[in-house]
Amino acid sequence: MNQEIYEELLFARTLITDTKDFESGFEDILTMVIPPWIINPYGDIEETNVIIQEELTELSTNEEFKVQFKTDISNSGCKTTYTVTYPVLWNIARKFLISFPSSYLVERGFSAVTNLLTKKRNRLDIISRGDLRLTLQN
Repeated sequence: MNQEIYEELLFARTLITDTKDFESGFEDILTMVIPPWIINPYGDIEETNVIIQEELTELSTNEEFKVQFKTDISNSGCKTTYTVTYPVLWNIARKFLISFPSSYLVERGFSAVTNLLTKKRNRLDIISRGDLRLTLQN
């Protein structure tokens, strides 16, 4: 009985420590305030400054960009065009975009961890098992 209580307390203490570490490690991202126009550039823009409103208005009337934004925002040609056509928007938005890794890298990381921790790892040859850092770099 005492062993079970000890294990539960140890587990609870570990969760509390991990939560504090997470909060201190990602404090800048957790406290970040992202303007609504970055998330939805075609939404309400009344609360932004005039220069940003002008570029957002121009962007909202550009049908070609609307289609690109809805279908594939990760298109590199689309990004290049945004940076040239809407420099003020890009200079503000890129600061927020740089804060987060691409979803591709996140998915690749989860996939690598899953492969290392599941039954698949037993079927892999010794070279494929490798370190997680090596797996993510390839």
